[in-house]
Amino acid sequence: MKIEILSKELVKPSSPTPTKLREFKLSFIDERIPHSYIPLILYYNGDNYNNKINNIRVIKSSLSDVLVRFYPLAGRMKGQALLDCNDQGVLYIEANADAAITDVIRSVDLDVLDELVPFKNNGYFSSARVQLAVQATSFKCGGIAVGVCISHRIADGATLSSFITHWSATARRDQPNLISPLFNSSLLFPPQNTPDFKPNFSSLSVKKPLSPRFTTNRFTFTKSSIDSLKSKVTEYSPKILHPSRIEVVTAFLWSRCAAAKELGETHRSLAFHPVNLRGKIPSLKEHSFGNIFQMVSAESYGGGTADWVRLVEKLRAAFGRIDTDYVQRLMGEKGFEMGKENFLEISKLLGLGGNIDVLRFSSYCRFAMKEADFGWGRPVWASIGSYANKDNVFLFESLEFCGGIEAWIVLDARVMERLQRDFELLRFTSSCFGY
Repeated sequence: MKIEILSKELVKPSSPTPTKLREFKLSFIDERIPHSYIPLILYYNGDNYNNKINNIRVIKSSLSDVLVRFYPLAGRMKGQALLDCNDQGVLYIEANADAAITDVIRSVDLDVLDELVPFKNNGYFSSARVQLAVQATSFKCGGIAVGVCISHRIADGATLSSFITHWSATARRDQPNLISPLFNSSLLFPPQNTPDFKPNFSSLSVKKPLSPRFTTNRFTFTKSSIDSLKSKVTEYSPKILHPSRIEVVTAFLWSRCAAAKELGETHRSLAFHPVNLRGKIPSLKEHSFGNIFQMVSAESYGGGTADWVRLVEKLRAAFGRIDTDYVQRLMGEKGFEMGKENFLEISKLLGLGGNIDVLRFSSYCRFAMKEADFGWGRPVWASIGSYANKDNVFLFESLEFCGGIEAWIVLDARVMERLQRDFELLRFTSSCFGY
């Protein structure tokens, strides 16, 4: 499939940002995160050429309008902890694809997916200066793919979800019930603006490998298979009440990936997961803007990962540590030290190697991606692009199976070969592609 870039331009807010809002301070959580992009692609069916042309116009005009509310996204970084909201704009690209959108969804060629997002940086540090980039790709069937890259330096997945919710509602002219984003993270977590709070560019989590040999595979859990996993937890661990989809899928995948890696009895196996802080205290709302999360880890030893139900217990305990009391301490006098150590932990462990194995999870499941209706229906699929950083698992709400989860797993190629033959995993999932 050939994708042709038709145009590139900067789209600015439709109304200028007031002078009093020109300086946007980052929080100390933002400060520690290097500038890389969180990619997301939304896929929409279409029926004819004329509608496609109009839909592209709507995407562009509504983007300009929504930037009035999300004005930091049109700015540029100025130093370590300050964003100049100067309305320079976001990168906007229009492209044509000589195929039907169903061809992309069926084949799922990661090289093609990378051409549907503005930047291919594979989760690593980027030198691009824009905070947001959008690519609208038209397909010959009338369908459209909307690829979005948002800077992780100033935003997390929940912020991206909030932005897309506002953007699609703006396109539908359905804004009365929308609550504007809340820009209060720097008040709760004041920036330190000191050298020790600069992003750690030497961390293996953002540093490109010299010769990557990684494979991405997508495994789909239906609602019934997830319910079966929940039943096993309830049966064998009665103290875990109402296990969540994320808990059981994370624990199960952690176990199967550890088995595929053939970890020895003495191997330390850790699963890291971000926890959203929104809702933990009244001042952190669902629509709070920024990086408002902390990482948690659960740990087991190689032999212990075989019992995935026990891993659910470990994950439940880890998630439970990020509670109201934790957030209050994070806002306290020494909170910045807690925040720094939280991010340093994973960097240290990744650098140790040897008998330490780290698996990183990210969940998009509670975000409103599937509700992103720009006026011509909800997306038929959502995806990321390629991700050349091994030992990562991305969880998406399945748009094909209601209540199901798609797991995108990035592993060493040899490990992935074993995982694809794992009988326990294949009992509960279908494998959609390998690349």
